[in-house]
Amino acid sequence: MNQAPMNQAHVKHTQKLSKQWIGSIAAWFALALPFATAVHAQTAQEIVSATDKVRNPREPFRVTLKLTEFVAGKERDHDGLTVFSKEDPATHQFRNLVQYVEPPRDSGKRVLLDGHSLWFYDPDSKVSVRISPQQRLIGQAAIGDILTVNLATDYTATVVGTEKIDDAAHQARQCWHLELKAASDVATYNRVEYWVEQGSSYPIKGKFYADSGRLLKIVYYRNFAEQLGAVRPTEAVILDAVDSSLATIATFGDYSHQDIPEAWFQRDYLPHLQVP
Repeated sequence: MNQAPMNQAHVKHTQKLSKQWIGSIAAWFALALPFATAVHAQTAQEIVSATDKVRNPREPFRVTLKLTEFVAGKERDHDGLTVFSKEDPATHQFRNLVQYVEPPRDSGKRVLLDGHSLWFYDPDSKVSVRISPQQRLIGQAAIGDILTVNLATDYTATVVGTEKIDDAAHQARQCWHLELKAASDVATYNRVEYWVEQGSSYPIKGKFYADSGRLLKIVYYRNFAEQLGAVRPTEAVILDAVDSSLATIATFGDYSHQDIPEAWFQRDYLPHLQVP
C-alpha cells in the first residue's frame, strides 16, 4: 500500500538530481566556451603566422616579379618589377620599395610602402602621390597583391574548418579553411578566405573580398620551390571572380638577401634613389 508513494518520491528525487546535473553541465559549457574560443582564435593566428613564414623570408631581401595578363588564355600585357622588402622590428610588418623595370615606358617609377603610407613616384613629374593598395596594377593584380606583407599582422583570423580542396594542379590538399578580417587600415582587403595546407603551412588558395562583400578575385599559389632557405610559392594565379576568361600570373624569381638602407623607405628620398 505504501509502495506507490515511495516510488513517486524516488522519481521526484531523480528528476531533481537530473536537473541539477544538466544545470551544472550547462554552466560548465558557458564558462568553458570563452576559453575554447580564445584557444581557437590563437590557433588560427598561429596558422597564418606559419604560412607568412613560408611566403616571406625573415631577412631583408629582393625579388624580381613578372606580371602577365591573359585574356581567354592569350597573353595581352606584362609588367616587370623588382621588390625590396624589409621587416620593421617594431610592427612586424614589411616595408616595401617597388621598382618598375618593364615596359620601358614605366622604368624608374616606384611604389613605397612604409608603415601606414603607400606612395607612387613618377620620375617624369618627380612627384610622389598617395595611393590605395586596391589600385589596379595590371590585369587582376592590384598594388597590394604584389607587396610583401605579414597577413597575421593586418588581419584577425578564425578557423572555419578543415577541407580537402584541389590546388592549382588539381591535386587534393588537406587544408585549414580560415577567414581573415581586416584589423588594420593598411589591409588591402576587408575580408579574405584562405586555405592553408595542414602540416606544410603552404598557402594553397585565397578568395579576396571588397568592402561591400563582393568577391573580387580568386588566387591559387603554385610552383613551390626552394628560395632563401625555405620552400615557397613562386607563382600566384589571380582569377577574376566574375569573368573566368581573365587571369593574371605573378611569377617570383631571383630571390636574394640584400642589405637595404633605411633611406630607401623615406618618401623624400625617392627622387634620389640609385637602385642597382
